[in-house]
Amino acid sequence: MKLRLPEDPVWPDNAMPPVKPVTWQGVHLGLMDYPAALDMQHRLADSLCLDSDRYGTILFLEHSPVFTLGKRGGLENLQVSSEFLASRNIPVIPTDRGGNITFHGPGQLIVYPIIHLTRNHLSVVDLVSKLEDVMIETLKFWNIASERSPVNHGVWVDGKKIGSIGIHVRKSISMHGIALNVNNSLDPFCWINPCGLAGITMTSMKQELNQNTPMDRLIIQMIQVIQTVFQIQLKMPSLSSD
Repeated sequence: MKLRLPEDPVWPDNAMPPVKPVTWQGVHLGLMDYPAALDMQHRLADSLCLDSDRYGTILFLEHSPVFTLGKRGGLENLQVSSEFLASRNIPVIPTDRGGNITFHGPGQLIVYPIIHLTRNHLSVVDLVSKLEDVMIETLKFWNIASERSPVNHGVWVDGKKIGSIGIHVRKSISMHGIALNVNNSLDPFCWINPCGLAGITMTSMKQELNQNTPMDRLIIQMIQVIQTVFQIQLKMPSLSSD
């Protein structure tokens, strides 16, 4: 005879009921201009600050071509003229994230966790380390061995940088996040000292695998990794891996 638990089970005095996993909301935005995505991050952060029952939202997207500057600046690391960039319709936008200048463009996976660190029991160091773990573990699905480097935060493959991190935290809420080079052109990185570092080489999944990676499948794999690394549930509309 199969035993059935009552709808509201009574737990022994010396036992604790199972803890429900923390839930984050997830959104897949596709291709989005940088200013629109930045505005969305600010609105989500403001909303999260006011709602003590929520833990955070994570955005998956790609950006139209753009150079962004960090809190440490970065214009001094731009190697081409403003006229050159204007001819290619690529803006340069200051931001409040950490780090220096970098490039975003189509085919690069951007992941923005707008999460409340205190509610998720995370420090800034924890967040950066776990975001690096997310990229490292996701790349393993594609047999790409990557690692951290003492040179700069992010993820590296054989001394070449494949994933970058830049965050900003205000009132315990994080913004910005990671950029993983998937199918994007690497040419624009030659027009800057990426992350303010001279003489480094960027790489991508496409360069390492010599083929494009299906972005939806990659996002599905990264969702699995995020849930494991952060020990949370991520609720978001279904994505097809076909």
